[in-house]
Amino acid sequence: MAVSLRSILSQQLAQAGAACKQGLQVLRHRGPSQIQFWFIALVIGIAAGFAALGFRLGISELQAALYGTDDVQLLHSHAVSLPWYWILGIPIAGGLIVGLILHRFTDDARVRAVADVIEGSALGEGRVETRAGIASVFASLITLSSGGSSGREGPVVHMAGVISTWVSDRIHADGITGRDLLGCAVAAAVSASFNAPIAGALFALEVVLRHFAVHAFAPIVIASVAGTVINRLNFGDVAEFNLITPGALQFYVELPAFLILGLVCGVIAAVFMRSIFWAEDMGSHVQDRFGIPRWLRPALAGAMLGGIAIWYPHIIGVGYETTLLALKGQLLLNEAIVFAVLKTVAVAITFGGRMGGGVFSPSLMVGALSGLAFGIIATGVLPDVSGAYTLYAFAGMGAVAAAVLGAPISTTLIVFELTGDWQIGIAVMVSISMSTALASRLVDRSFFLTQLERRDIHLAAGPQAYLMSMIRVGGVMRTTEDDRAADPDRCAELVAQGICITPSVTLETALAQLERSEDGFVPVVILDKNDATPRLVGALFHIDALKAYNRALAETAAEEHS
Repeated sequence: MAVSLRSILSQQLAQAGAACKQGLQVLRHRGPSQIQFWFIALVIGIAAGFAALGFRLGISELQAALYGTDDVQLLHSHAVSLPWYWILGIPIAGGLIVGLILHRFTDDARVRAVADVIEGSALGEGRVETRAGIASVFASLITLSSGGSSGREGPVVHMAGVISTWVSDRIHADGITGRDLLGCAVAAAVSASFNAPIAGALFALEVVLRHFAVHAFAPIVIASVAGTVINRLNFGDVAEFNLITPGALQFYVELPAFLILGLVCGVIAAVFMRSIFWAEDMGSHVQDRFGIPRWLRPALAGAMLGGIAIWYPHIIGVGYETTLLALKGQLLLNEAIVFAVLKTVAVAITFGGRMGGGVFSPSLMVGALSGLAFGIIATGVLPDVSGAYTLYAFAGMGAVAAAVLGAPISTTLIVFELTGDWQIGIAVMVSISMSTALASRLVDRSFFLTQLERRDIHLAAGPQAYLMSMIRVGGVMRTTEDDRAADPDRCAELVAQGICITPSVTLETALAQLERSEDGFVPVVILDKNDATPRLVGALFHIDALKAYNRALAETAAEEHS
């Protein structure tokens, strides 16, 4: 017995020693690189945090100068006293400047925002457009300062992407590292912009990277904290909305009302998103129909916004003052409904005119107004079993924003961090879950993924839908010199039938030709400039395409579960 016990102890000690030795080797060989990566994440977080802070302060300073107010948080109250021609002229001038910037520095006169960052994460190895991105930042700065009705998170997120892209290019980062650095930059920018470290980190994971891999979590949290510290050094440790707790939830009796509110907000979010897409299509149709120069399109949208703002200055900018009034319950039922409708119209005009900005802050305003209107009605119908109707404004704010962003987790947390109130969690979570579930069925998961779907970029369905578009035929085909090359005579026959592809096309395009071929392969040709006759350079075999696709799926799964 003693010998057996001694043997077991000896074996356990040997295993422990081997584990310690292996741990030291890992620390020696991998530790410094991991620490170095975290340091890079910290530097990116600081840079993105300062960029977001500078963008926010730039909007405040320029807005204050244009509208002549010392407190931009009370902008719409001040705008009431301004001459009508000033309210009308500012967004027109701003739109003209935006149009000229985008016309000069982008190829399609379109502002880059969150959807482009998601595309860069999925398809661009964590890189985004730099030149167009910088132009979009300045265009959005002008838009938000001169009466455009949108939010600042869109340009801030893309600006962060430009910073991470610059770093990734300098260190020659691979796809996984580039995406992780992109997530770090986005988390820091969101945290610095909204003083929301938890939501900033989860936003990067849930919306941009679209996975919760462990290897990405630590550096993203480091960057998010860095961005938050930068915000608090300037604004202090205060919530975006300083509010009093709206009241306790009458749990068992009142909970069904928040379920209904979530469904209502899901429909409102879908209408909000669809109105933007309709306005974009209508704007493009009118531009083409009447031959309007693309640089003039934002100015025309500015004229429409200025006309609305003469009577309803609540639509100007991000709308924090109106949102705050809704959360405090200081609006009447008809005011809440009218302001929600007008804000939706104004946001649609802003995006339809390609003026720039984001959708998060407007969705908060529309949600708070919608929730307040629902709460006033609900508490009026059943006053004896209802809590404060402002609680519905909180829940509605989160429900609409979560459905628009397609991010129920990070939106739930950002509502808590924006308000500094964690006692309203049940109501917010119930409403968010219902609104997100419903709205995701009415659009392609979220506003951003629907934007990409409208550009024929199929990210909403997952990697299995878009990985084929990332693989070029040239990297998979068998050349004519390959030992397993296709029969050249048969290739010539297929080319004569028009069954052929070029090396630059993707597997997504090549699959259609593979289905036409009964030989299990399709010829790959090059058209020389001086000769119209196709020159055979190889063949793409169906089995090779499937192997490449399977490898891409395996690499994606390994990244998302590491």
